[in-house]
Amino acid sequence: MSTPPPHEPEAPRGLVGIGIGPFNLSLAALAHPLAELDAVFYDQHPAFHWHPGLLIEGTTLQVPFLADLVTLADPTSRWSFPNFLKSRDRLFPFYFAERFHIRRAEYDAYCRWVSENLPGLHFGHQVDAVRWNPERGLFEVDFTRLDGDGEAESQGRTYTRNVVLGIGTAPHVPEPLRPLVDAPGVPVIHAADYLDERDRLLAAGHVTVIGAGQSGAEIFLDLLRARPAGRERIHWLARTDAFAPMEYSKLGLEHFTPDYARYFHALTEPTRDRLVAAQWQLHRGIAAPTLAAIHEELYRRTLRGGWPDAVLTPGVLVRTAGRLSAGKVELHLEHLQQGTRSRLATDAVVLATGYRERPLDSLLAGLDPYLRRDSSERPRVDDRFRLVLDPSVTASGGHVYVQNAALHAHGVGTPDLGLAAWRSATILNAITGKEPYPLPDRTAFTTFGLGPRRPGVPPAQRDRTLTPLVDRR
Repeated sequence: MSTPPPHEPEAPRGLVGIGIGPFNLSLAALAHPLAELDAVFYDQHPAFHWHPGLLIEGTTLQVPFLADLVTLADPTSRWSFPNFLKSRDRLFPFYFAERFHIRRAEYDAYCRWVSENLPGLHFGHQVDAVRWNPERGLFEVDFTRLDGDGEAESQGRTYTRNVVLGIGTAPHVPEPLRPLVDAPGVPVIHAADYLDERDRLLAAGHVTVIGAGQSGAEIFLDLLRARPAGRERIHWLARTDAFAPMEYSKLGLEHFTPDYARYFHALTEPTRDRLVAAQWQLHRGIAAPTLAAIHEELYRRTLRGGWPDAVLTPGVLVRTAGRLSAGKVELHLEHLQQGTRSRLATDAVVLATGYRERPLDSLLAGLDPYLRRDSSERPRVDDRFRLVLDPSVTASGGHVYVQNAALHAHGVGTPDLGLAAWRSATILNAITGKEPYPLPDRTAFTTFGLGPRRPGVPPAQRDRTLTPLVDRR
């Protein structure tokens, strides 16, 4: 008979967080001063690192520094970005630098500072399963402790009333290109590994970048700057109709407010699905300063006459791809507007094809009988970021919350760092049944729908609303 895994501890936790990326790190930081909440967080990696392959020199966050882990919920928190600067004696340099958008490498350093000083974080712990124990009315969380080489060292189990999933996203490789990535020879890499492979890419005779989001633009610019004038030999291909700027107008940004998240969640499922597809430019376009820097670099290379050997072509679909005997990759292309097809031989490919939410099914296999799903078989998520579970679970006080895993339920703000603190505060308010973090009733000038802005807002503070028209035919 096998020995049961040790419990850690015998008393149930109030909260177990799975994954320690920026969103669960935000939750841990805001949970820290709540003495009544016993919270612990597990992550299989040995330490915190945020997109290390994309910390390209000079790249910045696309949100202001106020979108740190805590400030938009608790500006007085010891885990704020300004306090990080103070701890490093850098407040005055930052003040004089007048930077509203900080460098990515600095954000990574800030998050690592929090992760190294905040208690309750357990790196090198791989969570294997989450189950509901009806006899105890608690969730069981099984995990494996890993050694420095990532090998299993021992097993453990803990019990908890609440689970928060923050397992993040994974690099996405389109189906036609998947056979190329794992094959030896010509480098075909995802943008997530760019810095690790940068030297190989710079040594390649010809490089193709696929993808018209921010990462694709930054990688194209970095390669362009590093390659000799007149011998750039670089293609930039995109499926979108244009290398389009990200929507960054002031009212456009209000789609990343709690007001819009609440409005979006209340829409019907088909409407939400249509909106997610249509709103790509709100979060998948390219920052205007990056587009300007690319144009400036290309223009600079025309000053001595001639054009740079760089081809930028939007509206292109990569249909299939294969490796040539000469150590090259051949991409089979189709122009979506012209309806024409061609082939491109290249020495290296960078796939700036984005990320997708990691599937929850394997981790939550033990909860599958209790999960409620929508018509597309996705887990249903309520307005407080809880998975909708069978009443037999929730009646016992058990809840599973999700971070950055509900684009279909909460809209384009789901992966946005600017909503991290608000979502974490919403989760903690729900878990504690109190309001340790009072949240604003209104966060946008835009009224996204007809009718009262939000239940419970005093009449004097409500907008003048329109009476919905009713078709009585």
